[in-house]
Amino acid sequence: MGRPSLFTKEAKDVSYEDLLGQICDALPHLRGQLSAPRVVYVRAQGKVYITFDSAVLVEEKTFLQMESILRRIFPQKPLALRVVSPGLKADFLRNIGEYKQVLTDFLRRNYPASASWTNQIDWRCEGDRITLTFPDAFALEYMGRQNVAARLAQAVKDIFSAEVRVELTVAGDQEARLEALRQEREKEQAVYTVRELQAHDGQGAPAAPKEKKERKPAAPRPKKEDAPSPKPEASIFPQMTDHALGKPIMGRGIADRPVEMKELASDSGLVVVQGDIFKLETKELKGGEMLLVSFAITDYTSSILCKTFLRFRKGFRRKDDETPPPPITEEERRAVMDKVEQIKMGMNVKVRGECMYDSFARELSISVRDMAPMERVEREDTAQEKRIELHMHTNMSTMDALTPAGDLIKRAIQWGHPAVAITDHGVVQSFPAAFNAVKKQPIKLIPGCEGYLIDDKDVVADATDRGLDEPIIVLDFESTGLNTMTDRVIEIGAVKLVGGTVADSMSVLVNPQQPLKPRITEITGITDRMLADKETADTAIPALMDFIGDCPIAAHNASFDASLLKAELRRLGRTFKAPVLDTLTLARKLYPDVKSHKLASVCKLLGVSLKNAHRAVHDATATAQALAKMLQQVREEKGYDTLKALNQLQGGAIGESHHVILLVKSQAGLVNLNRLVSIGHLDYFRRRPHMPKKLIQQYREGLIIGSACEAGELFRAVLAGESWDRLKEIASWYDYLEIQPIGNNAFLVRDGQVKDDEGLRELNRQIVRLGEEMGKPVVATGDVHFLDPHNAVNRAIIQAGMGFDDCDKQPPLYFKTTDEMLEEFAYLGPDKCREVVIDNPRRIADQVETLQLFPKHPKGEDTFQPLWEEAADSIQSMSWGTARELYGDPLPDIVVKRLEKELKSIIGYGFATLYSIAQKLVSKSNADGYLVGSRGSVGSSLVARMCGITEVNALPPHYRCTHCRKGFFDVDKSKYQVGVDLPDRDCPDCGQKLTKDGFDIPFEVFLGFEGDKVPDIDLNFSGEYQNRAHHYVEELFGRDHVFRAGTISGLADKTAFGYVAKYLEERGIQTGNTEKERLMAGCVGVKRTTGQHPGGMVVVPKEYEIYQFTAVQHPADDLGSDFTTTHFDFNSMHDILVKLDCLGHDDPTVIHMLEELTGIPPAEVPLDDPAVRSLFSSPEALGVTREDIGCTTGTFGVPEFGTSFVRGMLDDTKPSTMEELVRISGLSHGTDVWLGNAQDIITSGTATLRECVCCRDDIMNYLITKGVAPKLAFTTMESVRKGKGLKPEMEQAMLDHDVPQWFIDSCKKCKYLFPKGHAVAYVTMALRIAWFKVHHPLAYYAAYFTVRGDGFDACTMLIDPETIRQQIRQIKDDPKATAKDKEAVTSLELVLEMNMRGLRFLPCDLYKSHVSRFLIEDGSLRCPFTSLGGLGESAAEAIVRERARAPFLSIEDLKDRTKISSAVVELLRAHGSLEGLSETSQVSFL
Repeated sequence: MGRPSLFTKEAKDVSYEDLLGQICDALPHLRGQLSAPRVVYVRAQGKVYITFDSAVLVEEKTFLQMESILRRIFPQKPLALRVVSPGLKADFLRNIGEYKQVLTDFLRRNYPASASWTNQIDWRCEGDRITLTFPDAFALEYMGRQNVAARLAQAVKDIFSAEVRVELTVAGDQEARLEALRQEREKEQAVYTVRELQAHDGQGAPAAPKEKKERKPAAPRPKKEDAPSPKPEASIFPQMTDHALGKPIMGRGIADRPVEMKELASDSGLVVVQGDIFKLETKELKGGEMLLVSFAITDYTSSILCKTFLRFRKGFRRKDDETPPPPITEEERRAVMDKVEQIKMGMNVKVRGECMYDSFARELSISVRDMAPMERVEREDTAQEKRIELHMHTNMSTMDALTPAGDLIKRAIQWGHPAVAITDHGVVQSFPAAFNAVKKQPIKLIPGCEGYLIDDKDVVADATDRGLDEPIIVLDFESTGLNTMTDRVIEIGAVKLVGGTVADSMSVLVNPQQPLKPRITEITGITDRMLADKETADTAIPALMDFIGDCPIAAHNASFDASLLKAELRRLGRTFKAPVLDTLTLARKLYPDVKSHKLASVCKLLGVSLKNAHRAVHDATATAQALAKMLQQVREEKGYDTLKALNQLQGGAIGESHHVILLVKSQAGLVNLNRLVSIGHLDYFRRRPHMPKKLIQQYREGLIIGSACEAGELFRAVLAGESWDRLKEIASWYDYLEIQPIGNNAFLVRDGQVKDDEGLRELNRQIVRLGEEMGKPVVATGDVHFLDPHNAVNRAIIQAGMGFDDCDKQPPLYFKTTDEMLEEFAYLGPDKCREVVIDNPRRIADQVETLQLFPKHPKGEDTFQPLWEEAADSIQSMSWGTARELYGDPLPDIVVKRLEKELKSIIGYGFATLYSIAQKLVSKSNADGYLVGSRGSVGSSLVARMCGITEVNALPPHYRCTHCRKGFFDVDKSKYQVGVDLPDRDCPDCGQKLTKDGFDIPFEVFLGFEGDKVPDIDLNFSGEYQNRAHHYVEELFGRDHVFRAGTISGLADKTAFGYVAKYLEERGIQTGNTEKERLMAGCVGVKRTTGQHPGGMVVVPKEYEIYQFTAVQHPADDLGSDFTTTHFDFNSMHDILVKLDCLGHDDPTVIHMLEELTGIPPAEVPLDDPAVRSLFSSPEALGVTREDIGCTTGTFGVPEFGTSFVRGMLDDTKPSTMEELVRISGLSHGTDVWLGNAQDIITSGTATLRECVCCRDDIMNYLITKGVAPKLAFTTMESVRKGKGLKPEMEQAMLDHDVPQWFIDSCKKCKYLFPKGHAVAYVTMALRIAWFKVHHPLAYYAAYFTVRGDGFDACTMLIDPETIRQQIRQIKDDPKATAKDKEAVTSLELVLEMNMRGLRFLPCDLYKSHVSRFLIEDGSLRCPFTSLGGLGESAAEAIVRERARAPFLSIEDLKDRTKISSAVVELLRAHGSLEGLSETSQVSFL
């Protein structure tokens, strides 16, 4: 970027003055009006940005001429022109009519379809609000859909530097709308717009610290003495002060006022900004001479990246000084780090520095000169008596709420709230985090849930014994809206149904005496003009009542039509009482499996014609015909013949739901809530989990039921204008009633369901009066979805990604203080306000006991172990029995002591059943022909080896004689740590070759020194066998006691970034990556879906039920899944219930196939074969050279050692023993253990591979040998292997026992360490497979490509070696190579190796190929059908099935019999599989 490069390369002879001169020569009226341009070239975009300041308005024609001139001057670069006239801002806002033309030109240019009405648009400006009045509803609706308001507001900002809001309206009620807009400016700003979310106008001095948030209440009404008085609007952004905290971190103090970050540009020069740090990184540069500190700050109008370079060394060296610099001293390093450590995440700082385009970051950044910590004003609850929030959502409310439970509870604790409730939508997945957050804190947790309430509605309300053949009047109304209290009928359609036949009808248009909304006209086709001369409801409704007479009525969604009719009758002083049949409810009960029960869907299902939908008489006629067919079905199938009998229909599809709050007050209530959540997920899930009212009533013990928000049953009834008696009936079921701030429900005003804000207050007043009359407590809640007001934009981003149209009109669902809520409900009067905000929520909280998430263990332990009484005896018997088979009787002392120690811990700490389960699983799998590989640290247990759970022998290296049954432990442990590496030796007694065994793994790695570690027994089953293993566990314990371990997936960084980018792009908002990352961070972690652990199974002891621990559900709410998972993420209950890891793995499947192909049992494969060992340093044992295959090892396709990363480790270490391979396996599976750690230690000669930290066991073993206490050595190992580093006492103990500094530093770097037992199991499997690769290559390649050959494509890989090499190089050199490409490289490498070994593939053959297996045929491998990219398994199975019945006569016959597609036929043809097969089966006699 930069001006010099722009002008020297693109326009060498053009200066700024020349550029301005050329424009003014061509456009003389601009001479003297334009300032010198600001020109920015952004290399990353290859684009020139040119900005002129103009003293006059530049209209479209002139603008286009300027653009043309600039394009001639800069022909090689795309450019963007901007002409701004900030000096005209004030005049523009005062006299918008004078600037109408430029705005009209903008609309014509961007919205060509609007050309016919743009000149008819009326433009008005009131303060910062521009109102466009369109000539008709169609124009308004069209322009509204085009997002005109947001784009026009941006254009005004670009041209005049004016922040405005644009409103769109329609002619006819313009003055009334303008008056409403004026009133709205005096009301509370309850809804944030996109512009407010993205940028605050920033005018005026910063607010003082701890200032209460001020609002704009509704304008006073003469009849309401308690209406709040207007107050100035408060910013939605966090407040910042000008008060510095202590000395500057860098440079000097900063007295200048900060600029808003949204105003920063590449030519801003020296700037001062102030904001909160939300990202911090450090990086050493120039070989450790310098430290780069990068941090991002935000003032919530935007964000900026800040950078500073700090030198460790004092002073500068001369360039010609060639002497080696002295090492940086600890004092110099400490001086820099003291500065860096002052910079912390979340702190508020003021920064001064140069703002410029950063070519490395590809966005603006500030080069920091001065930096000072500043006081940040935190939101506080200063009320003497604090409220309690009873309606709060966490980030576990799927794609709806933002804040983790811990952060919400932390804020409640900071504010001094005595209790807080958690009520996520339909789930309780935040409970583990919430219970953890209140531990040892002065706050009570009220766990709860906002459920989706459904009620099994009767088909007929007020049913009688009238016959189904008697007359029924089927109704349909068209109305001005959906609010039956305020909206009016505009069309009546009524049909008399007698005996299943339409006998009479009535159709009337009704003048509602109010203008129609554009949306109503769009849906119905009815216009104001059509209704102008029609009769009103005063005469139309009585005529309808005469038509109805004493007949029952029916309608589709009858509750709406009946409520609308009753409302119209109330206005006439009349009532209505008759049976009301709902065809929607009837259809749901009769056709539960149908996806939709809308009228159109039901008509289509029943073969009823529905023409001119949304016209009353047509809808009524179609409804009547559908009803006739449904009643006929009921008569035939159920024998029902009266209205009352219809209410005997049970079940059916889930219909309308309402929100309901369930709060837990006792431990029994927690169990019942888990049960209800489970039932909702398993039995009543339709897009969301529902709770039937009758089941809530059944499991109501220990629960407090609240009426919830505007989506609650009670609020909806109040809104619909239900009778007072009906409201009392609804309210009687609830323990407390709920009201919320009117801003939460502002959408009801926007949608026309409520007239204004006062109407919203009146709805709340009705609920308060209802509570008073019925003695029900009324509580004020905030329906919290995020922590602070400025977080609203993050919710808008997520909802935009979910497709919500009104996502930018966010209600104020932030966590409010007591004073904010008291101010909100002041219209209720001081006493009632205090009662609903403070007193009643406290009364609810007082009912709640002190709860615990999981039941109390009867023995005071953490883990609830399943118990088999016989398990302890069985494990002991197997252990001693196998030990005697291997080592004889009497047993060697070392074996006895080890078994006694382990059995004492295993049985004493209650883990015998766990061992017994694992033993049964492995035994069954082995008996079924599938080898099982062990994972994790179970290889540390000798008992596990003796019981057959693992092949890993944890004893020290030793020999044993399988003939004499003796063990020989007299080996040099200083030289050998793995028994396989021992030299060959014969038995001194019988002369037979001894078996080499033992891997020297301490038991404490598995169980700890005091049983203080819950053991995991992880088993690798063949992927083909995994489901059978899972079902066997269910067989052992019962389905009600075995569940898959559940997982929860939140929005990941990349996905959230995509949401942010799309949101900003759709709104035309330009911003850098730093601001996008800030917005992204506010979205990350929001729950998106659930899943299941790949193999984890949770076992509940038989004396408990799962609901005492967690709810359950299907993974990802997939109702078709065979599995049920824990509702909680299992990591949150890892130490509570036992988890069996029965994972599916490819290696056991490969071994199983190799045994099938060769007849050689895997247990007989030697682990010390010299040829196999050589593969880890050379491919020569395969009969190929390094040049042949392009690799220095022969480990292509060898598990654990075939990746390029591990092959690089092999090159660095040149292993020759199994011990070294085990260490490399540990290094490759660890995190931050090899790169930047062990690799540097080895290459520098500081230590050898054998001395490095490679597996977690190495830490404990080494520390114990150095004299560190065993318990401390164990806890140190556990801390390091979990990535928690070294605690001070651990590091001090290491120093006290002369542990070298490199070892300590290595431990500090480790983020995860692999267990040695796991590494041994992996290497054992790898060596076995590698043995087959060396000695049985065809079997090996057949097994490999069958099981692991995902990247193999027979269409492209049956080629010569040189072409293969070229393809590998091309993919590796391609920076945009996909994961699929990389899979292909893995297969290509094996194909190349196989070719160089003289082995070949045979193409797919119509009669010889298997569906999915590579078959050995005449010394080659026959490719299966599925190896052809694009040929699926179902097509392959069809071919194999049909060829077994009879040969194919032709390609036509092949297609007809197998039903394969033409694409598959062409695939087979291109591969040569159809050679010799004619096209058709016709026989020619010519």
